[in-house]
Amino acid sequence: MSHAVARLRAERLARSLKPFVSRGSRSERCPGCRVIPEYCLCGWQPRVEVQAAVCLLMYDVEALKPSNTGWLIADLVPDTHAFGWQRTEVDPRLLALLDDPQYAPCVVFPGEYAAPERVIQALPPVMAGRRPLFILLDATWTEARKMFRKSPYLNRFPVLSLRPEQLSRYRLRRSKHDEHLCTAEVAALCLELAGEAHAAGALNAWLDLFTERYLGAKHRWQIDLQSSAHQALRPFL
Repeated sequence: MSHAVARLRAERLARSLKPFVSRGSRSERCPGCRVIPEYCLCGWQPRVEVQAAVCLLMYDVEALKPSNTGWLIADLVPDTHAFGWQRTEVDPRLLALLDDPQYAPCVVFPGEYAAPERVIQALPPVMAGRRPLFILLDATWTEARKMFRKSPYLNRFPVLSLRPEQLSRYRLRRSKHDEHLCTAEVAALCLELAGEAHAAGALNAWLDLFTERYLGAKHRWQIDLQSSAHQALRPFL
């Protein structure tokens, strides 16, 4: 696996002074899909055309968590970039990406946390001729709010405030608020706004199958190749 999140994970592990321990981390896991080998879903990974780009700012050990869904975005969106977030330092590669003239960056975050003049709810026409670069803060909700407040280099970009109609389908980590979507769900909504409904559908289907297999591995459920998650993903293979 050579995508951006896998590379960030390797970089973060190389800097670790002690092994990262997460729930279930003592089990052998597939390096591609991060579930135990008997439940591997690498053969189901969708292949779709995607024009939009994604920049993941990941809080500290987020890239090390087996349940992280930013990884799923990088599986599907070829132009995905991933950077570790630090309050006092900014990766120069991130700044170079944000200044790249081929992109029109926007920060995806609830509008109530930004100045009103920065908030947008659709991609503006000025993006014509430039590819949207969706900046996603990949962290817990508390961590993401901290990242948003303490990343002044993002202040020059518009804030895309999403108003999803559906509640979160993500079941691998608990949240007190059903309306808080996981990172992959947010990315799928962004793709829809960018006019890439096919890619958005593929990402949602990939998330659902990952969730099913991950929970199946945790509880040792039998794999059902006729489940709704498997069936939903078939059109994207």
